[in-house]
Amino acid sequence: MRPATLLLAAGLSAVLATAAGCAPADDTTAAPASGGPTSAGACAPAQLKTVAAGKLTIGTDDPVYPPWFADNKPESGQGFESAVAYAVAQKLGYAKDQVAWTRVTFNNAIAPGRKTFDFDINEFSITDERKQAVDFSSPYYDVTQTVIALKSSKIAGAKTIADLKGAKLGAQVGTTSYRSITEVVKPTGQPSVYNNNDDAKKALQNGQIDGLVVDLPTAFYITSAEIDNAVIVGQLPQVSGTPEQFGLVLDKGSPLTGCVSGAVDALRSDGTLKKLQQQWLSATQGAPALS
Repeated sequence: MRPATLLLAAGLSAVLATAAGCAPADDTTAAPASGGPTSAGACAPAQLKTVAAGKLTIGTDDPVYPPWFADNKPESGQGFESAVAYAVAQKLGYAKDQVAWTRVTFNNAIAPGRKTFDFDINEFSITDERKQAVDFSSPYYDVTQTVIALKSSKIAGAKTIADLKGAKLGAQVGTTSYRSITEVVKPTGQPSVYNNNDDAKKALQNGQIDGLVVDLPTAFYITSAEIDNAVIVGQLPQVSGTPEQFGLVLDKGSPLTGCVSGAVDALRSDGTLKKLQQQWLSATQGAPALS
């Protein structure tokens, strides 16, 4: 896949302009967390109880990586999640200069307690366990977890999950990538856990682990643009019977949950999410499936 920094910002602007034009903010409707319908007027910026009056504050981690963001600059609008965040903001009626970004670590964003953001976007998989502490929007992306390895690794040619049983695998702490190791692969050795993907990638390059588990788009980016001698081993089955999906994280019981979900639903319905996925994640097809 081409690095996100080489993609044209003009294409993104056109997509976002389409997103803004397909459904004005005052046409946005949603079902709030409590279940009742939310009126269009209730989702207008003047009615939304945001962290900062007149602004939409969006959280994400530090650092963030392609293809989700570009150059660790979420405010640029480049990268799939940055583009999705601005598209949601526009559906809610916020211009780009009315969006503020704040950095929050992955674990802190999904921990109980009041948030410093209106919503956070950082590849958060929607799980029942996490729903005990935070709200999630409607899903904006369906996820597959993937194993990558160095070409010299003993698992580089693995064809089945059984071929991974004796491997030393690693993943970022608190992620469904780690869960996939423990619940799907179930290796004989204890998996390694890292604070972020930078640390995990260094461990892979240094031979401290045989394989690294990340989501599929990240796997394509790492193997095509970051680690020259890395390969995709294959995709793992879902942890459970339901597909893994990314959602925006909000404060538990947030009054914004219904409106944000309505915006995501509208972006799915009008084709914007599909267009952004094709633009930023289009190379993420064709990885073999491990069974």
